[in-house]
Amino acid sequence: MATYLDFEEPIKALEEQIAQTKQIGQTTEIDMTDKINELESKLEEKTKEIFSNLTPWQRVQLSRHPDRPYTLAYINAISGGTFQELHGDRSVKDDKAMVGGFGLLDGKSVMFIGQQKGINTKMRQYRNFGMANPEGYRKALRLMKLAEKFNKPIVTIIDTPGAYPGLEAEERGQGEAIARNIYEMMRLKVPVICIIIGEGASGGALGIGVGDRVVMLENTWYSVISPESCSSILWRSWDYKEKAAEALKLTSTDMKEHKLVDEVIKEPINGAHRSQEEIFETVKQYIKKTIAELEPINVNDRINQRIDKFCKMGVWE
Repeated sequence: MATYLDFEEPIKALEEQIAQTKQIGQTTEIDMTDKINELESKLEEKTKEIFSNLTPWQRVQLSRHPDRPYTLAYINAISGGTFQELHGDRSVKDDKAMVGGFGLLDGKSVMFIGQQKGINTKMRQYRNFGMANPEGYRKALRLMKLAEKFNKPIVTIIDTPGAYPGLEAEERGQGEAIARNIYEMMRLKVPVICIIIGEGASGGALGIGVGDRVVMLENTWYSVISPESCSSILWRSWDYKEKAAEALKLTSTDMKEHKLVDEVIKEPINGAHRSQEEIFETVKQYIKKTIAELEPINVNDRINQRIDKFCKMGVWE
């Protein structure tokens, strides 16, 4: 059963009307085609109206929508079910919040790595809500180095509320693991594409977020802190999260404007959560196109371009 956010209620009402009208037509054998077409036209207009005027907080809500596809759904769809997951950091354990392995992209081997949140309560606990421990980032780096060894492009899929902030994560070197990944990803000799499909929060996102192309889906966010945490620090309350979301400039449009991401991938008009197959195909075509652009570039030139891109970020005097 579909889940609707508060601002999606008008869409829900129209969809229910359409379903009821279709049912009336079936049970009474009255031709309701004109009425259904009229309602579907209204639904399309209302959907465009709502999704064309989203606030930053509403985009944050959409990025967390329970019906929104998660990392493994993208990987399995893009690789056509050929994904072979690889496990462990060869040091501590296999972090279930970080997944990775080889898959075929129309016959071409690609290393896919990403954070997986879990599709229900039990799986979210199993996946630690997409919050990786240091061993998750070390696993990711091990797989990147494996891809580099065999000269295979890397695609990272980012969707995390942040790296796990627990005591045991700090004891095992959370900060160092993320810093090491950033350092090593800058120097990888193969093409690296980073795609934010949901939440891109703090160092948790940066740990797999350094690449030749860093892109965001339209209804996602990318920031050093979540609006709720920002609100609780500045105003000692979560009540100002909408104000914080506006001030943080965390939407895909803001990130592109400030040159912190390279591109924004447009979502279907009703969002990725309502048209999953469409967004899978859009992301797949983007990856194919970008790999084709990056592979012919000389390795040293590609690395230098990657370093220059990140060095230019920010404002200084």
